Amino acid sequence: MHIFIMFDKNIYKQKMNKTFEVYEKDLSVLRTGRANASMLDVIKVDVYGQKIPINQLGTITASDPRTLNIQVWDQNNLMLIDSSIKKSEMGLNPQIDGRLIRIPIPNLNEERRNELKKIVKNIAEQSKISVRNIRREANDVLKAMLKEKKISEDENNKFEKEIQKITDEEIKKIDKKESQKEKEIMTV
Repeated sequence: MHIFIMFDKNIYKQKMNKTFEVYEKDLSVLRTGRANASMLDVIKVDVYGQKIPINQLGTITASDPRTLNIQVWDQNNLMLIDSSIKKSEMGLNPQIDGRLIRIPIPNLNEERRNELKKIVKNIAEQSKISVRNIRREANDVLKAMLKEKKISEDENNKFEKEIQKITDEEIKKIDKKESQKEKEIMTV
């Protein structure tokens, strides 16, 4: 009985898509001078004996491009959230107004913009390396299948081309997102 084994490129496409999602998440927390609720995702608050993200303690909104608001659900967490934001290395200075915490987003200076551009480039490069590693993993599986005669030389070449095409598309998406983020950082 002959068992037909097929190479599934979608497994690797999904892995590359996941890498891109992580990349987007990493970029979203970088402060660009514009108020963005996800920029607080990196700050955890010590509440109820554990570190909890701010978005699980209140509703975060951007009232305008320069201000974030946190509507805190439990009054007891107000000072803890305030303290955690001040202790973070984001250079933010929250102001408490009842159950609302207002966070003015300061303008970025030229030096900080250039630092952020380098960070964006680095994050993009790490993501591209991850995508290429996934391509290598797929090609290693293909080589093993070819060696075990589970696929022909023609099938191997066809699948390698398909994996390369997926890799190129993902890297193009990373490059596009990188240039968008750099433009956003440099916009005063």
